[in-house]
Amino acid sequence: MNRRFFVAALAALWLAGCGSDAPRLGKLGAGDVILAFGDSLTYGTGAKPEESYPALLGQLTGRTVVRAGVPGEQTAGGLARLPGVLDEHQPKLVIVCLGGNDMLRRGAPANIEGNLREILKTIKSRGIDAVLIGVPAPGLITSAPEFYEKLAQEFGIPYEGKIVTSVLYRAELKSDPIHPNAAGYRMMAEAVAGLLRAAGAL
Repeated sequence: MNRRFFVAALAALWLAGCGSDAPRLGKLGAGDVILAFGDSLTYGTGAKPEESYPALLGQLTGRTVVRAGVPGEQTAGGLARLPGVLDEHQPKLVIVCLGGNDMLRRGAPANIEGNLREILKTIKSRGIDAVLIGVPAPGLITSAPEFYEKLAQEFGIPYEGKIVTSVLYRAELKSDPIHPNAAGYRMMAEAVAGLLRAAGAL
């Protein structure tokens, strides 16, 4: 399947499921900063730094996108790290993509959900917009756990729950069993850029 058609189809599915009450984001100005916050999927493990999804998202959006990914990080570590990163970069929007390492280590779903809730609460308490990306549990890839979508609904924020699973289903888009390659990260960036446009940020 053509990559652009595939990403467009994902965006169409997302929009089809969104009525007039779909979560909206504030319009990003030319000088506003987007913070991509997460683990190795945000860092870009398996590709060059310039091929990571945050780097490609910066090209697609024309905005500064900070790549704040720490390989191996779990949600508790992300929660502890977040305030300092927010202070340093002063973003207008934060894209959160965490939880895979907790699941690799068989972390309790309730703990993962709780840490992600506190991460989103910290972001929103500062008046910053947020987007959540769901990741599937390692092993037999099916879909992102339900708590991701639940949290997105709870905080009224845009949610992308299909793209990581879709990429990891396709061997030609992976550098190893749990990380995309450059082509996979490009698909992630295109899906997130589409979500930001649909939500009014671009």
